Amino acid sequence: MNSLGFKYWGRTPHQPHPLAICVALVIMRWGSGVVELGRVGLDWFDDELADEGHYYLELENGVKRGGNVKLSFEEEPEILDIEDAVRVLLQGLGEDIEQEGLRKTPLRVARALREGTRGYKQTVKDIVCGALFPEAGLESGVGHAGGAGGLVIVRDLDLFSYCESCLFPFQIKCHVGYVPYGQQVVGLSKLSRVADIFAKRLQDPQRLANELCTALQHGIKATGVAVVLQCSHIPLPNFETAILDPNHGGWVKILVTSGTGVFEDEKSDTWTDFLSLLRFRDRNVEDICSGGSSNKSWCPSHAFCKTEPANSVMLNAVASILCSLGEDPLRKELVETPARFVNWLMKFRNTNLDMKLNGFVRNSRDSLTSNGGVDHTEDCFCSELNLTLWSQCEHHLLPFHGVVHIGYYCSNGASPVGRSLLQSIVHFYGFKLQVQERLTRQIAETISSILGEDVMVVVEANHMCMIARGIEKFGSNTATIGVLGRFSTDPTARAKFLQIIPSSCPARG
Repeated sequence: MNSLGFKYWGRTPHQPHPLAICVALVIMRWGSGVVELGRVGLDWFDDELADEGHYYLELENGVKRGGNVKLSFEEEPEILDIEDAVRVLLQGLGEDIEQEGLRKTPLRVARALREGTRGYKQTVKDIVCGALFPEAGLESGVGHAGGAGGLVIVRDLDLFSYCESCLFPFQIKCHVGYVPYGQQVVGLSKLSRVADIFAKRLQDPQRLANELCTALQHGIKATGVAVVLQCSHIPLPNFETAILDPNHGGWVKILVTSGTGVFEDEKSDTWTDFLSLLRFRDRNVEDICSGGSSNKSWCPSHAFCKTEPANSVMLNAVASILCSLGEDPLRKELVETPARFVNWLMKFRNTNLDMKLNGFVRNSRDSLTSNGGVDHTEDCFCSELNLTLWSQCEHHLLPFHGVVHIGYYCSNGASPVGRSLLQSIVHFYGFKLQVQERLTRQIAETISSILGEDVMVVVEANHMCMIARGIEKFGSNTATIGVLGRFSTDPTARAKFLQIIPSSCPARG
């Protein structure tokens, strides 16, 4: 008889869970016979998957048993389908899917997409039910407060959603207000949780505001509900002009509203009170758009979707991902999404083309010196700041963008290298599937091979994967440093360069 063990995700051996006991009892009564208990044991998973709350049973010989036991996350059919689709995309980019760094990318992408679209499997009723509390209004018959007409606002809810046009996450600052009815108020945390349900879907800002507003109106039976969303989308540049525009990199921003009940009239006194409180919090409400007419093409991917036809196999792969997430790829707002996503990815296609360095040849250091000497006392310090960077995270297939700062020494009397050459190097290594640490090293090594060994590179970037995947670290920024030659041993030289890097740059905006 096979002995059985089980694995439960979400606790450590020092934190037993009642579910563990229940599962053990199930094991004892499995099948037509009785399982021998002599070798039943505990084995615990990495906390990385703890949030899933799943468990599965496994024979010690590796055979998994089904029954009523829930499949592990990695075994769910939708996850397997997304992984297969991601492998197709990687192969379409010319990548080796068995390469270290890419081997687990399909699972990482599937996990991020599943987390970012979990709202399809959640309902407002499950959250609001039981969260309405009695609260009397004013005792006198004049005025409004409490559970009878008093305005309630929850501000500054940080959310993220996946853009239905390009499948990239965008940031949301959400403000929700409602006027109670029938001497009932809703638990404040429920407003945030309901907002998260609709944010965790493929969305458009105006539709998100409308869906959230309508759902709350029906769920809490309010006199009126108001929603204001401040949305920020990664800019997605025109690749032909990206490296020529040093100021490119600002987020695409839009502000939308939606209202029901007493908030249907945006000129009503109730709206005025609501917006006044947002003004008090330094919220810009003057540019609020109504009806969604101004944000039909808010996603910058619309600017480059009308390019060459995309690979049909890759298009089908993206369409299958949409299906696995619970969406209809034939929905009019999603029809062009696969093409936009694939056309963006193909900008990062793996190629073996040599980098054009404006006539420079690697290891041609002598051409940049006046006498070929290495006397550091005669060298002069040079720098180029805020070189534009765009790249694609190889772990999650999400973009990251920012700036690169380069410092180097050249012989006294020699002319500093042109900015266009350094930008070309950054551009070459950026437009690949990358990780920032490797990118920094590659830029530093390449510049060193051309200009000499004394090189320092600082990369500052915003990563889309830091606002998605359940991490949701809004406003975070990643900086990496590469030092070669004297910069690696001379703290004064490093400090001199770091001090001239601007404290405010596009990557931190």
